[in-house]
Amino acid sequence: MPLTNSSPYDSAKDTAWMIRCCELAARAAGHTAPNPLVGSVVVQGNDIVGEGFHPKAGEPHAEIFALKAAGEQAKGATLYVNLEPCNHTGRTPPCSEAIIAAGIRRVVIGMRDPNPTASGGIQVLREAGIEVTAGVEEARARQLNEAFIHRVLHRRPFGILKYAMTLDGKIATTTGHSAWISGSKSRQQVHQLRSRCDAVIVGGNTVRKDNPNLTSHGEGTHNPLRVVMSRQLNLPTVANLWDVSSAPTLVLSQMDADKNVARALRQQSVEVICADELTPEFAMDVLYQRGCMSVLWECGGTLAAEAIAANAVQKIWAFIAPKIIGGRTAPSPIGDLGLERMTAARRLERTELTAVGDDILLQGYFSESVS
Repeated sequence: MPLTNSSPYDSAKDTAWMIRCCELAARAAGHTAPNPLVGSVVVQGNDIVGEGFHPKAGEPHAEIFALKAAGEQAKGATLYVNLEPCNHTGRTPPCSEAIIAAGIRRVVIGMRDPNPTASGGIQVLREAGIEVTAGVEEARARQLNEAFIHRVLHRRPFGILKYAMTLDGKIATTTGHSAWISGSKSRQQVHQLRSRCDAVIVGGNTVRKDNPNLTSHGEGTHNPLRVVMSRQLNLPTVANLWDVSSAPTLVLSQMDADKNVARALRQQSVEVICADELTPEFAMDVLYQRGCMSVLWECGGTLAAEAIAANAVQKIWAFIAPKIIGGRTAPSPIGDLGLERMTAARRLERTELTAVGDDILLQGYFSESVS
């Protein structure tokens, strides 16, 4: 069945109200995992009489906030929502029932819910005599919730690899110095991206060389879970990441790692989990079990290559600075992938170039990605 129905309604207005839904939904970015980002608007005539968004898991859904704000004006009105209203009882009752009870005449939906447990709202609404138009601004709705869709379909978080490099493809000088390749506006965008992600991953080398904080630096209302992958725990026992007052830190390691370091980290309230073999697959499985949707890889080239090879990365954020530093041994953002022919290169699709100050941001998706 096609998503979009033929309708006598003003498509331009439907588009405008759906864009508003997506804007509302985005306000909760970084807070809703494992739930999607959802915004809703109730329109009576040409006026918004109620709107809302889902703030976090366990709280009411967007439609409930919008209906409550609309009150009696919801009767005979049109409800807009960027994701199909849920039709199941989880932590909250079904939104489809609330919509019917409120007397809504028409519902306009951005995209169907990919989660079979929650889907079915469209059918229930239609059976109740409510007109439903689906597929309005669907591409926008899907991009907004690309991490949620990937998590539902693949049972793994959505991975984003971020790096900054010079025009000649270097992420540091031959001495390892890397502060700063990109400009302040690019770094600000990275901080905003962190605030929208549920976890950020680095390797032990990044901790030893850069001593990062991995917070959003006030560019959002959320700091992600900070994750360090270190097979042997050859880590300093004093580092910014071990201060968990602003954000929690999780260290992933192996059973044969340095137990003295593990003990020292745990004494600082850092969580340490050891596996028989530490891999990107293990890391993503741990984060999936914790409800994460978006995971940001901010690691060096060796771990980045392992993550790409393990299909733990779906999207690339590459900041390219107009600088050249040269150096045969200067590190590049991606380590050895074992590819010997250009025909085996991992291709990006749906690429987008954006000027960020003096830098260029390239965003793209690996062709195997589904969103």
